[in-house]
Formats: sequence, structure tokens, C-alpha cells
Amino acid sequence: MNQTELAPPTSSETLLERITRAMPTMRKSERKVGDVVLADPARAMNFTMAECAEAAGVSEPTVMRFCSSIGCEGFQDFRIQLAQTMALGLPVTHSAIAPADNTADLAEKIFNHTISSLDRARRNLDLGSVERAIQALLAADQVLFVGFGASGIIAQDAQQKFPLFGIPCDAPADFHQQFIAASMMGGSRAVMFAISNTGHTAETLTVARAARNAGATVIALVGSDSPLSELADITLKASTFEDTDVYTPSTSRLAGLVVVDILATGVALRRGPEHLERISRMKSRLATMRHEVADDPRRPRVVGEQA
Repeated sequence: MNQTELAPPTSSETLLERITRAMPTMRKSERKVGDVVLADPARAMNFTMAECAEAAGVSEPTVMRFCSSIGCEGFQDFRIQLAQTMALGLPVTHSAIAPADNTADLAEKIFNHTISSLDRARRNLDLGSVERAIQALLAADQVLFVGFGASGIIAQDAQQKFPLFGIPCDAPADFHQQFIAASMMGGSRAVMFAISNTGHTAETLTVARAARNAGATVIALVGSDSPLSELADITLKASTFEDTDVYTPSTSRLAGLVVVDILATGVALRRGPEHLERISRMKSRLATMRHEVADDPRRPRVVGEQA
């Protein structure tokens, strides 16, 4: 692949996503065009070729090479595809966070980055795989959630939703405990839910293999194709704009939490009215318990709290 060639786009990839992916392989002059487009897509959509070249400080042939490098047949095709992307109505921004950004810039960039990233995950999520995962969880008699780092946070959140799943769920943080639990899983009705955005975490792979050897169904929540997705019986890909930039928010974690919510809600709904009624009673009693604890005169007061 030469400097300006780009792998074919996926069916759900927008033009702005394609530009972002292509930027590292572009010539310096072409990246100037990309910077102008990504900084203000709405403005760029109305450019003539001459205006685009002037805004980027490059020649018109450079603009044409930029269009070719991102898979467009010409400048007019580029404008059409950009308009289609903007028609999604999303505040898509790929502007890098800079140390000099003020609070308003920082808030806008992180919100826009997160919203755009979650939309990308939504558009790329395979609903057939989601349904298969719901059915596997619905038939399970035990579920083991496993992850490390940010993925471990998702695992802990999933375990907290055990009332929705309606079955015993566990999410041990210790690697040894995870391996023991996976090795002791009781056959085909057991589900091991492995979470890793990269899909390369060695410990997660080890635990997933142990669960498969024990006969459990392995569901993998990953960011892309990986060794973990190849190992799993069911793969859920939450594709986000995650990267290694020191300032970039961990959008993969947020997307993973949303996927878990989809699964937990799907399982709860399919368990029927009686299960939903039990959940409703539990939440009502939980709310009552919180008020009772808050009103208990024996409860230690926080400094400054009204008695």
C-alpha cells in the first residue's frame, strides 16, 4: 500500500470516519485539507474546490488528490458524501484536544466525540449477534463476567444487573478467582461473558479458554476482530473512536455499558410479566429502604448535615 492508498470502507463507515482513518497515511499537504474538513464539516460542505484549496493553503490538484485518497471519484462526489454524513444530524468532531483548550472547548469536544463514537457503535452493532447473546443468557443458569481495567468496570456493572438477568451472576476482580470460576463452570447452560476492547488481553483469553474447556458458552464484547472474537461462540463488536491519544475519553467503556444494558433489558423483557413484576417490587422496596435508612436517627450524620 502506497502513501495515499486506503483500505476499502465498511458499509456503515461515514466519510468523516474514513478521513480520520486515512489521515496518518496522507501526504502532509493532503492532511491540511483533512484538517480543514474535520475542523468544520458544515463549512467544508459548501466549499468550491478553489475555496477548499485556499482554506487549506494548498493547490487545487492537492485537493483532488485528497479526494482520491479517501475513495471519492472527485470533488463533487466528496461534497455529496460529506452532505450525506452531515445529514445524520450528529455533532461529529474529530478535533484533537489541546492543552490550551478552555473549558468550553474541552466540554464541546468530549461531548461531541462521545456522541459520535456511541453512534458509530450503534450503527456497527450486529443485531443478530445481540439476539443470539440474549437467547444464550436467557437459557443460562449462571453467568461469569470477566474483564480488566476499563473492561473490568463494565463487568462489575453487568454483575450489578443480576436482577434483570434473573440468574446468579459473578464478576470477580482477581485473575485467579476468575480462572477458578471459569474452570468450574457447569456445562452448556453456563455463560462466560468476556470483555476486552482490544480482544488481546492475555488474562481474559486464558479465562475464556478455561470456560470453553468446561463446556460453557463464551460471549465476547470487543471493539474489533481479535483473538478473543475468534475464540468466542458469540461476538458483540462495539466499534468506537477509541485511540491511544492521552486526552481521548474512554468511549469504548461507555459503549460497552450500553451493550450490557441492551442485553440485560432484552433478557428481562423475555422472562415475562412475572419477572418484571418481581423487579418492580424489588425497586419499590429498595426505594423504601433508602428512605428508612436516611430517616434513622441512629445513622451517623455528615458534618454540616441537617438533623
